[in-house]
Amino acid sequence: MSGRLSRYKWTLTLQEGILIFITMIWGGTFMVVHHAMTMSGPFFFVGVRFATATLLLLLFSWRTLGGFTRRELLAGFWIGIAIGCGYGLQTWGMQTISGSQSAFITALYVPLVPLLQWVFLGKMPGLMAWCGVALAFIGLLLVAGPESGGLTLSRGEIATLLSTLAIAAEIILIGASAGNVDIRRVTIVQLGVASLFSFLMMQPNGESVPAMSTWLWGSALGLGLASALIQVTMNWAQRSVSPTRATVIYAGEPVWAGIVGRIAGERLPGTALLGGALIVLGVLVSEFKLKWRAKSQPAVEE
Repeated sequence: MSGRLSRYKWTLTLQEGILIFITMIWGGTFMVVHHAMTMSGPFFFVGVRFATATLLLLLFSWRTLGGFTRRELLAGFWIGIAIGCGYGLQTWGMQTISGSQSAFITALYVPLVPLLQWVFLGKMPGLMAWCGVALAFIGLLLVAGPESGGLTLSRGEIATLLSTLAIAAEIILIGASAGNVDIRRVTIVQLGVASLFSFLMMQPNGESVPAMSTWLWGSALGLGLASALIQVTMNWAQRSVSPTRATVIYAGEPVWAGIVGRIAGERLPGTALLGGALIVLGVLVSEFKLKWRAKSQPAVEE
């Protein structure tokens, strides 16, 4: 029986269009965080960032806070832990690697989503998912250590790579709870938990409160506003946008981060740019599905 490859069609919805805009903002935050790491410890900065986001949402949503359910508290708690681990490790890594490198490595969380679904949900990844993982892994080797020309991972790159596991878990958890919880309530819980988790991690990381700086606090407060906008939008949009389609949109994040980094003066070598391109390609390939339709058989005349 023969078949043919069906076309992959995508009609852009309002929710998907807004996610694209959010991804542009998300990509632009890498350079801000990278610069902030010259003045602050990573977990203090992440703690202030998400504390600001929590307070902003409380200010605009306090009338709807009554009636928390157990499902909302649990979902918010575990998503918050994932956010705290993901952003904390990612920010820690940006003490030693550039914003563009961090963005490209962070994009690996997209191919990891189907792998984690396989491990925890028993859903076997398809052929394209495995191809995407292979491309992304090759890209990672090229992005790693471009200054030295080696293929070894530095401490900052390892921390960023570990952060992708937490970010992938965040995407899966948001998708699992979307539609069953109140968006504003669960978002406030997850951001508050992420902030508290980050502040608690300051002592194990040997951090102290940094000296007062207008730029540092302005960056933390500004990113807090961006984080509130990003998290609310993700929770809202993923009620109608599948995790697969959402992760394809999020694949544009490192591209925007690379553009902003280029404007700000970052110059990655050619091998690193090639590696970044392979990671983005791996992200896109991992989300395409091959569908084969059998040709209709002609009727047999008697």
